Amino acid sequence: QVQFAESGGGLVQPGGSLRLSCAASGRTFSSYTMAWFCQAPGQEREIVEHITWSSSTRYYADSVKGRFTISRDNAKNTMYLQMDSLKLEDTAVYYCNARPAMFGWGQGTQVTVSS
Repeated sequence: QVQFAESGGGLVQPGGSLRLSCAASGRTFSSYTMAWFCQAPGQEREIVEHITWSSSTRYYADSVKGRFTISRDNAKNTMYLQMDSLKLEDTAVYYCNARPAMFGWGQGTQVTVSS
C-alpha cells in the first residue's frame, strides 16, 4: 500500500501561484503513473494532470493547460503541482494518487482562489 500526504494549499488571489506537494510513503511510488485530482464543492473528483514514472509523458486537463505543471522526484517519493495564473474556478481540494487511483485517498489540500 501507499499513503499520500498533500500539502501546499492555501488562499490566493486570482492570478497568483501555489506549489502543491504530494509525499508518498509505505512503498516506493516510482513505478506508478501518478496524478493530481481535484474536487470542487458539490462536484465529483476529477483528474487534473498525470505524469508517468519516468516523467516522459504528462497529461493536462484542458482547463489547466499552460497554467499548471506537474513534476515528480522519485528519489524523494514526492510529486509536485506548480499552479500559476490561478482562477476562481480552480478552487477545490486537491488530492494525489496513482492513475488509475488504486490506493486510498489522503486528506487533500484546500486551494481557495478568491479576491
